[in-house]
Amino acid sequence: MFDEIMGLPAHPLIIHFAVVLTPLLAAASIAYALVPRFQPYLAWAVVLLSLAAPAAVFAARQSGAALKQARFAEVEGELGQSIASHESFATPLLLSTIGLGVASLSMVYLWRAKLRVPAWALSAVSVALAVVAGYYVFRAGDSGARAVWGL
Repeated sequence: MFDEIMGLPAHPLIIHFAVVLTPLLAAASIAYALVPRFQPYLAWAVVLLSLAAPAAVFAARQSGAALKQARFAEVEGELGQSIASHESFATPLLLSTIGLGVASLSMVYLWRAKLRVPAWALSAVSVALAVVAGYYVFRAGDSGARAVWGL
């Protein structure tokens, strides 16, 4: 399922969703948490991105595993180390994006329910998780680009 799309390796195609949606979720969650006047405009974006970004990261992780198994299973040396470094960011990125999605969904719910104290607490958690997810999406993307382009 995650091997190919129209004859091309799926991973290079799928990662673009994760690389775009995760920072968008992080930015929207931070804006929603820190700028209350934007909340009515951002609520649906945060909700949709909270569902789409973790799904995109999951698909990117699965397609990366399929690509490694199909084409790079026995690679050693510098390229093997680069691939292993890139792969090491997949699980932390997935977990932090899922955490951010759950926290952001909960944050929107609490603000809409006008539960101020728990909403502020969850806003702080969402901002922290947005920073963590942003860090891991950058590291995963950077290490993947370095592995592909030999930088």
